[in-house]
Amino acid sequence: MERRPVLYVIASGAAPTRELPALISALTEDWDTCVITTPEGSRFFDVSRVAELTGHPVRDSFKDPDAPDVLPPATAFAAAPATFNTINKWAAGISDTLALGLLNEAIGLGLPIVAVPWPNAALARHPAFGRSISTLRDCGVRVILDPEHLPDDDNPGQAAFPWGELRAELARMRSYFSREAAGGVSAGSKAAENR
Repeated sequence: MERRPVLYVIASGAAPTRELPALISALTEDWDTCVITTPEGSRFFDVSRVAELTGHPVRDSFKDPDAPDVLPPATAFAAAPATFNTINKWAAGISDTLALGLLNEAIGLGLPIVAVPWPNAALARHPAFGRSISTLRDCGVRVILDPEHLPDDDNPGQAAFPWGELRAELARMRSYFSREAAGGVSAGSKAAENR
């Protein structure tokens, strides 16, 4: 039996985080999934339910340096949803939370990363946000962003988190690990394909 690659799902404090259990359920066959949240992210879903689905504790803070790590090493990352704050801090290399520290390390390691930013429409128009998205893309992060479907007070019914596109991207990423197991893809080419 093929060992499943390890996916770290990094979740920020945003409304779509409530739907995380459904995403985790859909991923369990293909990925050994671990969930890490920003300090606010864990308020949006049932942490014990997600821990039960993944078989791993949900982490939201740094561990004691002498404590063993309770999660297996990641082979890929999904930052979904990623708030305005998370995107801007991540692009600036700020690692003041476990979630940001792991995302910054993942870039440095060249691991495949997909991010789904979820600011409101006004924040998405802020110049810092656009620069941050460009920086992350330049670092090889695959960004799924459709400004027309972000939360907007002027058009409240238009918000639609792209769960289907995220699942399709994760399936594409997963296929590279299957090909690697068969000897067809190297870690460097996975990072290059992730752009």
